Amino acid sequence: MTELTDLGVAGIRDGVRDGSFKARDVADAFIVKVSQAKALNAFLVETPEHAIAAATAADTARAAGETLKPLAGVPIGMKDLFCTAGVTTTAASHILEGFTPTYESTVSQNLWDAGAGMLGKLNMDQFAMGSSNETSAFGNVISPWKRNDGGNASLAPGGSSGGSSSAVAARLCPGATGTDTGGSIRQPAAFTGISGIKPTYGRCSRWGTIAFASSLDQAGPMARDVKDCAILLEAMAGFDAKDGTSLQLDVPKWEAGLSANLSGLRVGIPKEYRVDGMPEEIEALWQQGIDWLKDAGATIVEVSLPHTKYALPAYYIIAPAEASSNLARYDGVRYGIRDLPTGAGLQDMYAATRADGFGPEVKRRIMIGTYVLSAGFYDAYYTQAQKVRTLIARDFERAWETCDVLLTPTAPSAAFGLGEKVDPISMYMNDVFTVPSSLAGLPAMSVPGGLDKQGLPLGLQIIGKPLDEQGVLNAGLAIEQRAGFTARPEAWW
Repeated sequence: MTELTDLGVAGIRDGVRDGSFKARDVADAFIVKVSQAKALNAFLVETPEHAIAAATAADTARAAGETLKPLAGVPIGMKDLFCTAGVTTTAASHILEGFTPTYESTVSQNLWDAGAGMLGKLNMDQFAMGSSNETSAFGNVISPWKRNDGGNASLAPGGSSGGSSSAVAARLCPGATGTDTGGSIRQPAAFTGISGIKPTYGRCSRWGTIAFASSLDQAGPMARDVKDCAILLEAMAGFDAKDGTSLQLDVPKWEAGLSANLSGLRVGIPKEYRVDGMPEEIEALWQQGIDWLKDAGATIVEVSLPHTKYALPAYYIIAPAEASSNLARYDGVRYGIRDLPTGAGLQDMYAATRADGFGPEVKRRIMIGTYVLSAGFYDAYYTQAQKVRTLIARDFERAWETCDVLLTPTAPSAAFGLGEKVDPISMYMNDVFTVPSSLAGLPAMSVPGGLDKQGLPLGLQIIGKPLDEQGVLNAGLAIEQRAGFTARPEAWW
């Protein structure tokens, strides 16, 4: 029999339903796996009692002949950006160290209501600011993957959802939550050979999710295949009156609608995504993806997104501006740490608490955001960036006149080594393919397409029209079936 920890979300759900195994056995197997993988530093907090309670409820319901909940028996990992009642939530920052919410985020509550259990809170880049999971105040997350060159370098699992991607790839959990502001679900998914989808902005409630950039942040699932992502997203999504940006729409049956037959689908290939210096392997994989989608029945068309080159600079004005406002609430007064030097006044306490509590990358973005919002520079930077954002969204609207989805690479490279990128600009370039769709609020997904010459995963990205998660998932499924990606990291941890 297949090891229980090798099963994905659908395999566990279906096995518990038909009695192939008990939910408690699944929970116990993953709890042991998590406890044995400390070297990855993927989990900040382990919550075996939560997973066991959910599993016991599933087994009791089945024994009583009751209809099981959609995710009964499925234990998952929860990114530490989601507030969880009674469980420490820090956004991987010292400034929130020891903060235990008395309330549950809407996304996590939706998952618990669907029957899922929580294995623990997953490490991440501090306040979701980073592309390598090196900004966490509680240490780097390490990818389970290794290069095949015989070296032993620790690799980045991507960011900011690096704990989620590492845990799913290492089979520490069958699925996990992530958040995506500029690519933080898709890029780590590509780096670790798993799938992840950022839904349309507003599909998942932001209530109870610690904010980075409110007009961009969006929750989504990360799992080992497209079907599992569809299952998790159905449970996570839905209207929430507590979130003013939440979409008042019914949640589609994405799993039931999955189809790899793309007859009649028009796939756009944006010419502006062929950036200078892109590795030949990424270019080759992109072409392979085009061929796979053709084989699935799709028609390929070239499209133009002329303002793509301005997306990254616009993003790194808008996101830090929103962050500087959102993070102003962390001052040492109400929650988290408080640094009160002897004889200090209120302003001294604010300064000392923020100096000690925020990490270097968070401080950098707060300072950038405060600068671009200042009286002398607001129009020159922030207003201009918002105008560019509108033009980028308009580019996508025009593209939809001739195509239904877009296919691009997910990231400009495979995973890099921890410590290899010390220049902030080179780190920000990891988001070059993912940021445009975030600025436009579009659904987008990464699926694994193959390995590079060093044996590391490479991902392909599908971008869809607003609210067309189904089209994105179906194109992802077509690629998944043709890629036949079965590579997995060898356990060394």
